[in-house]
Amino acid sequence: MSHQDVAQLLSLALLFGGAIAAYFIARLLVVPLLRKAAVRSPVKWDDLLMECRVMDRAAHLLPAVVLAFAAPLVLDADARLFGLLTRLNNVYFILVGFWTFDALLNAGMAIYQHSPGREHVPIRGIVQAVKLVALLFCLILTLSQLANRSPLFFISGLGALTAILLLIFKDSILGLVAGVQITTMDLVRRGDWIEMPKHGADGDVIDVSLTTVRVQNWDKTITTIPAYELVASSFRNWRGMSESGGRRICRAIPIDLNSIRFVDAELLRHLYGIRLLRPYLEQKVREIEEHNREHISSEEIKVLANGRRLTNIGTFRAYCIAYLRNHPAIHQDMTFLVRQMEPTAEGLPLQIYVFVKDTRWAVYEAIQADIFDHLLAVLPEFDLHSFQLPAGRDLRGLDRTPAMAEKLGRQWPATGSP
Repeated sequence: MSHQDVAQLLSLALLFGGAIAAYFIARLLVVPLLRKAAVRSPVKWDDLLMECRVMDRAAHLLPAVVLAFAAPLVLDADARLFGLLTRLNNVYFILVGFWTFDALLNAGMAIYQHSPGREHVPIRGIVQAVKLVALLFCLILTLSQLANRSPLFFISGLGALTAILLLIFKDSILGLVAGVQITTMDLVRRGDWIEMPKHGADGDVIDVSLTTVRVQNWDKTITTIPAYELVASSFRNWRGMSESGGRRICRAIPIDLNSIRFVDAELLRHLYGIRLLRPYLEQKVREIEEHNREHISSEEIKVLANGRRLTNIGTFRAYCIAYLRNHPAIHQDMTFLVRQMEPTAEGLPLQIYVFVKDTRWAVYEAIQADIFDHLLAVLPEFDLHSFQLPAGRDLRGLDRTPAMAEKLGRQWPATGSP
């Protein structure tokens, strides 16, 4: 081995030794100092930079920088070894640079999500799209260095592979476009409650990425939806309900039509005992008496169809309004309706359409149940009955009547049950 070869080997050893020493100085001295400074700092962003290991990865760039600046000083610029070493160093710098850039994007996303009012904004899809573009760019640069060709050579060759790339990265491309639309149009955020029956999704959004949106259903299962489906298909987002401060109750009580009648004197005396109804009854009775006195004769008023009269269904509707107006959990500034729907074969639906102040699901259901527990239980006070289809027990009792027994050809006993 010649003296020139020995000198070259020593130069290479010295060069690589300096690069390794630079890395360990940065990794064992500079990075710990920066970590301590971040802990003592009152701001949060530097802590997130350290948590995402940006500085740890950046320390790997120092050997490439040392080699890039020191190689021309110890090696002959025209030597073949110098060219090979330079290209390999460039490849290392590109790959480690992308690795560091990836950590920097993660830190930027974490800083953005920790900003006030930004914690639910789904920027993860955009960050992943930037990572994908950066990765393709790094691959082209890496290939150009290994093949010692211009990057334009590989970029021009992509035209022939466009159809194949579109097929392979179809979901990524669609997800990229959908991710931008989801973010800019604020369609879905992490924590939103969405319903998408097409994919069996009904629950909270736990992740919005470049290609998928993950939903944790109420039964604790996880549904994964392609991101572009949220743009191409319809879905329901309950965020508006949560932000409005009110959650709707829309439920009807079916009233048996056979139980609807005018209020007679006995029922009126009974209803006067209901505190919430007393102001309504006093005003309504006075109004009806004045109208009938002016427009109906004493003989005509004896016919129920003549003149104005109270009905038990109308009085019950007034009670529902008074009860809900005095309920502390009902939002009084939002839509408030107690109305009759069109009569059907299952009775007269009396619909309650109001909003509850507390939008939490369990609390909302409890309030709704308490309201209808009370309204259903108070129906007999107005001599009303709710409608329900006959059950098997009702049908079994039909043959216990003499008429039904005769129709069925049975002997009806004189005493006791058949």
